[in-house]
Amino acid sequence: QVQLVESGGGLVQAGGSLRLSCAASGDTFSKYAMGWYRQGTGKEREFVAAISWSAGSTFYADAVKGRFTISRDNDKNTMYLQMNSLLPEDSAVYYCAADPHGHIRVLTTYFKALDAWGQGTLVTVSS
Repeated sequence: QVQLVESGGGLVQAGGSLRLSCAASGDTFSKYAMGWYRQGTGKEREFVAAISWSAGSTFYADAVKGRFTISRDNDKNTMYLQMNSLLPEDSAVYYCAADPHGHIRVLTTYFKALDAWGQGTLVTVSS
């Protein structure tokens, strides 16, 4: 089972940018499709973005389209989330998760069934 560690969170003003990283270990990273998720205070965890194992396909929640970019470097066993034009409503704990079966529908919709999650990194956007 792959182990995941997120980093890169912090405090940023509205309109600013952050880049989150998700470092993987313990298994062959390139065989996993990956996703980013977030959970705001008092809210359900929600899908943010997903990327196929080869990075050939990417998917985004409507709320972040055009502002966030998901990418991965299989040589570095790391996935990224570049977040631009941040809004206060983007404040949340951001988590990464991995799916060894590459099912995008699972990553985008049924992600609560995923087994491999990181511990999360906090993003706070001030107005």
